[in-house]
Amino acid sequence: MQALEFVEVSTSNTPDSSIIWLHGLGADGHDFEGLVSELQLPKTLRVKFLFPHAPVQPVSINGGFPMRAWFDILGLDRNANQDEAGIRRAEQLVNQLIEQTIQTGIPSERIIVGGFSQGGALALHLALRYPQKLAGAIGLSTYVPLAGFVSNEKHQVNSKLPLFLAHGTQDNIVPYQFGKISYELLTKLDYPVTWKEYPIGHTVSAQEIENISQWVQTIIR
Repeated sequence: MQALEFVEVSTSNTPDSSIIWLHGLGADGHDFEGLVSELQLPKTLRVKFLFPHAPVQPVSINGGFPMRAWFDILGLDRNANQDEAGIRRAEQLVNQLIEQTIQTGIPSERIIVGGFSQGGALALHLALRYPQKLAGAIGLSTYVPLAGFVSNEKHQVNSKLPLFLAHGTQDNIVPYQFGKISYELLTKLDYPVTWKEYPIGHTVSAQEIENISQWVQTIIR
Protein backbone atom coordinates (compact mmCIF):
# COMPACT_ATOMS: atom_id res chain seq x y z
CA MET A 1 0.00 0.00 0.00
CA GLN A 2 1.56 3.27 -1.15
CA ALA A 3 2.17 5.86 1.59
CA LEU A 4 0.27 9.13 1.43
CA GLU A 5 2.06 12.27 0.33
CA PHE A 6 1.32 15.28 2.51
CA VAL A 7 1.96 18.95 3.19
CA GLU A 8 3.62 19.60 6.56
CA VAL A 9 3.44 22.87 8.50
CA SER A 10 4.77 23.14 12.05
CA THR A 11 4.31 25.93 14.57
CA SER A 12 7.59 24.95 16.26
CA ASN A 13 10.92 23.32 15.45
CA THR A 14 10.21 20.88 18.28
CA PRO A 15 6.54 19.88 17.92
CA ASP A 16 5.08 17.69 20.64
CA SER A 17 1.58 17.28 19.19
CA SER A 18 0.03 16.86 15.76
CA ILE A 19 -3.16 17.59 13.85
CA ILE A 20 -3.72 15.41 10.79
CA TRP A 21 -6.28 17.13 8.53
CA LEU A 22 -8.10 15.42 5.65
CA HIS A 23 -9.42 17.50 2.76
CA GLY A 24 -12.76 17.17 0.99
CA LEU A 25 -13.62 15.49 -2.32
CA GLY A 26 -11.70 16.87 -5.30
CA ALA A 27 -9.42 19.10 -3.22
CA ASP A 28 -5.89 18.33 -2.00
CA GLY A 29 -3.70 18.81 1.05
CA HIS A 30 -3.08 22.47 0.25
CA ASP A 31 -6.80 23.27 0.62
CA PHE A 32 -6.64 23.79 4.39
CA GLU A 33 -3.03 24.95 4.73
CA GLY A 34 -4.32 28.35 5.83
CA LEU A 35 -5.94 26.71 8.85
CA VAL A 36 -2.60 26.77 10.67
CA SER A 37 -2.49 30.57 10.93
CA GLU A 38 -6.29 31.02 11.10
CA LEU A 39 -6.54 28.96 14.29
CA GLN A 40 -4.26 31.49 16.04
CA LEU A 41 -3.10 28.88 18.53
CA PRO A 42 -0.91 30.18 21.36
CA LYS A 43 2.84 29.90 20.82
CA THR A 44 3.03 27.53 23.79
CA LEU A 45 1.31 24.88 21.66
CA ARG A 46 3.92 23.19 19.48
CA VAL A 47 1.86 21.54 16.75
CA LYS A 48 2.86 19.71 13.59
CA PHE A 49 0.04 19.91 11.01
CA LEU A 50 -0.09 17.24 8.32
CA PHE A 51 -2.35 17.72 5.30
CA PRO A 52 -2.27 14.51 3.23
CA HIS A 53 -3.34 14.30 -0.43
CA ALA A 54 -6.02 11.70 -1.15
CA PRO A 55 -5.29 9.25 -3.99
CA VAL A 56 -6.74 10.03 -7.45
CA GLN A 57 -9.57 7.64 -8.31
CA PRO A 58 -12.83 7.54 -10.32
CA VAL A 59 -15.83 8.97 -8.45
CA SER A 60 -19.26 7.59 -9.37
CA ILE A 61 -21.33 10.72 -8.64
CA ASN A 62 -19.05 12.63 -11.04
CA GLY A 63 -19.64 10.20 -13.89
CA GLY A 64 -16.56 8.15 -13.02
CA PHE A 65 -14.26 11.14 -13.58
CA PRO A 66 -10.96 10.63 -11.68
CA MET A 67 -10.21 13.11 -8.90
CA ARG A 68 -8.66 13.15 -5.47
CA ALA A 69 -11.00 11.17 -3.24
CA TRP A 70 -10.63 9.21 -0.04
CA PHE A 71 -13.24 6.74 -1.28
CA ASP A 72 -15.93 6.50 -3.95
CA ILE A 73 -19.25 8.31 -3.50
CA LEU A 74 -22.07 6.26 -4.99
CA GLY A 75 -24.92 8.64 -4.15
CA LEU A 76 -25.81 11.64 -2.01
CA ASP A 77 -28.96 10.48 -0.25
CA ARG A 78 -29.02 8.72 3.11
CA ASN A 79 -29.99 5.35 1.61
CA ALA A 80 -27.26 5.28 -1.05
CA ASN A 81 -24.81 2.38 -0.95
CA GLN A 82 -21.43 3.22 0.57
CA ASP A 83 -18.00 2.24 -0.70
CA GLU A 84 -17.13 0.10 2.31
CA ALA A 85 -13.99 -1.38 0.76
CA GLY A 86 -12.75 2.08 -0.25
CA ILE A 87 -13.45 3.56 3.19
CA ARG A 88 -11.54 0.77 4.91
CA ARG A 89 -8.66 1.06 2.44
CA ALA A 90 -8.42 4.81 3.12
CA GLU A 91 -8.57 4.12 6.85
CA GLN A 92 -5.43 2.00 6.54
CA LEU A 93 -3.63 4.70 4.55
CA VAL A 94 -4.26 7.34 7.22
CA ASN A 95 -3.47 4.86 9.98
CA GLN A 96 -0.03 4.47 8.37
CA LEU A 97 0.41 8.25 8.52
CA ILE A 98 -0.52 8.27 12.20
CA GLU A 99 2.05 5.52 12.80
CA GLN A 100 4.71 7.57 10.96
CA THR A 101 3.85 10.53 13.18
CA ILE A 102 4.17 8.42 16.33
CA GLN A 103 7.57 7.21 15.12
CA THR A 104 8.77 10.85 15.00
CA GLY A 105 8.27 11.00 18.77
CA ILE A 106 4.73 12.40 19.05
CA PRO A 107 2.60 10.06 21.18
CA SER A 108 -0.79 8.97 19.84
CA GLU A 109 -2.61 10.67 22.72
CA ARG A 110 -1.34 14.02 21.41
CA ILE A 111 -2.64 13.48 17.87
CA ILE A 112 -5.94 14.95 16.65
CA VAL A 113 -7.44 13.64 13.40
CA GLY A 114 -9.85 15.94 11.60
CA GLY A 115 -11.27 16.86 8.26
CA PHE A 116 -13.88 18.59 6.13
CA SER A 117 -16.71 16.88 4.24
CA GLN A 118 -15.44 13.54 2.86
CA GLY A 119 -12.21 14.01 4.81
CA GLY A 120 -14.19 14.56 7.99
CA ALA A 121 -16.16 11.37 7.37
CA LEU A 122 -12.93 9.39 7.08
CA ALA A 123 -11.44 11.12 10.15
CA LEU A 124 -14.42 10.10 12.29
CA HIS A 125 -14.50 6.58 10.85
CA LEU A 126 -10.88 5.83 11.66
CA ALA A 127 -10.64 7.70 14.97
CA LEU A 128 -13.46 5.69 16.52
CA ARG A 129 -11.67 2.46 15.55
CA TYR A 130 -8.05 3.44 16.14
CA PRO A 131 -6.31 0.92 18.46
CA GLN A 132 -4.21 3.48 20.37
CA LYS A 133 -5.52 6.40 22.40
CA LEU A 134 -5.90 9.58 20.34
CA ALA A 135 -6.34 13.16 21.59
CA GLY A 136 -9.57 13.81 19.67
CA ALA A 137 -11.28 14.01 16.30
CA ILE A 138 -12.90 16.82 14.29
CA GLY A 139 -15.58 16.46 11.62
CA LEU A 140 -16.81 19.54 9.72
CA SER A 141 -19.80 19.49 7.35
CA THR A 142 -19.77 15.71 7.39
CA TYR A 143 -21.30 12.48 8.67
CA VAL A 144 -20.32 9.14 10.20
CA PRO A 145 -19.89 6.61 7.36
CA LEU A 146 -20.81 2.94 7.84
CA ALA A 147 -22.76 4.11 10.90
CA GLY A 148 -24.34 0.70 11.46
CA PHE A 149 -20.93 -0.83 12.21
CA VAL A 150 -19.76 1.70 14.79
CA SER A 151 -21.18 0.16 17.96
CA ASN A 152 -19.48 -3.19 17.20
CA GLU A 153 -16.24 -1.83 15.71
CA LYS A 154 -15.41 1.12 18.00
CA HIS A 155 -12.21 0.54 19.95
CA GLN A 156 -12.44 0.55 23.73
CA VAL A 157 -9.27 2.61 24.12
CA ASN A 158 -11.00 5.53 22.32
CA SER A 159 -14.47 4.99 23.79
CA LYS A 160 -14.33 8.44 25.45
CA LEU A 161 -12.62 10.21 22.55
CA PRO A 162 -13.45 13.95 22.55
CA LEU A 163 -15.20 14.87 19.29
CA PHE A 164 -15.90 18.24 17.66
CA LEU A 165 -18.68 18.20 15.05
CA ALA A 166 -19.91 21.26 13.17
CA HIS A 167 -22.32 21.78 10.29
CA GLY A 168 -23.89 24.56 8.27
CA THR A 169 -27.68 24.68 8.53
CA GLN A 170 -27.84 25.71 4.85
CA ASP A 171 -25.53 22.96 3.55
CA ASN A 172 -26.89 21.60 0.25
CA ILE A 173 -23.98 19.23 -0.43
CA VAL A 174 -23.84 17.21 2.80
CA PRO A 175 -27.25 18.06 4.30
CA TYR A 176 -27.37 19.46 7.83
CA GLN A 177 -29.52 16.50 8.88
CA PHE A 178 -26.65 14.09 8.06
CA GLY A 179 -24.48 15.88 10.61
CA LYS A 180 -27.22 16.08 13.23
CA ILE A 181 -28.00 12.35 12.93
CA SER A 182 -24.29 11.55 13.32
CA TYR A 183 -24.10 13.78 16.39
CA GLU A 184 -27.09 11.99 17.92
CA LEU A 185 -25.57 8.56 17.15
CA LEU A 186 -22.24 9.43 18.78
CA THR A 187 -23.93 10.99 21.79
CA LYS A 188 -26.00 7.83 22.24
CA LEU A 189 -22.73 5.85 22.21
CA ASP A 190 -21.48 8.05 25.10
CA TYR A 191 -18.79 9.97 23.23
CA PRO A 192 -18.14 13.48 24.60
CA VAL A 193 -19.29 15.45 21.54
CA THR A 194 -19.09 19.20 21.08
CA TRP A 195 -21.73 20.12 18.49
CA LYS A 196 -21.84 23.47 16.70
CA GLU A 197 -24.08 24.69 13.88
CA TYR A 198 -23.79 27.84 11.80
CA PRO A 199 -26.07 29.66 9.28
CA ILE A 200 -23.78 28.77 6.36
CA GLY A 201 -23.61 26.38 3.39
CA HIS A 202 -20.96 23.76 2.63
CA THR A 203 -18.04 25.83 3.84
CA VAL A 204 -16.18 26.88 6.99
CA SER A 205 -16.86 30.16 8.79
CA ALA A 206 -14.62 32.42 10.88
CA GLN A 207 -16.74 31.65 13.95
CA GLU A 208 -16.26 27.94 13.28
CA ILE A 209 -12.46 28.36 13.12
CA GLU A 210 -12.56 30.25 16.41
CA ASN A 211 -14.62 27.48 18.05
CA ILE A 212 -12.23 24.81 16.74
CA SER A 213 -9.27 26.77 18.15
CA GLN A 214 -10.91 26.97 21.57
CA TRP A 215 -11.68 23.24 21.50
CA VAL A 216 -8.14 22.29 20.38
CA GLN A 217 -6.71 24.31 23.27
CA THR A 218 -8.75 22.25 25.76
CA ILE A 219 -7.55 18.98 24.13
CA ILE A 220 -3.84 19.72 23.61
CA ARG A 221 -2.34 21.66 26.50
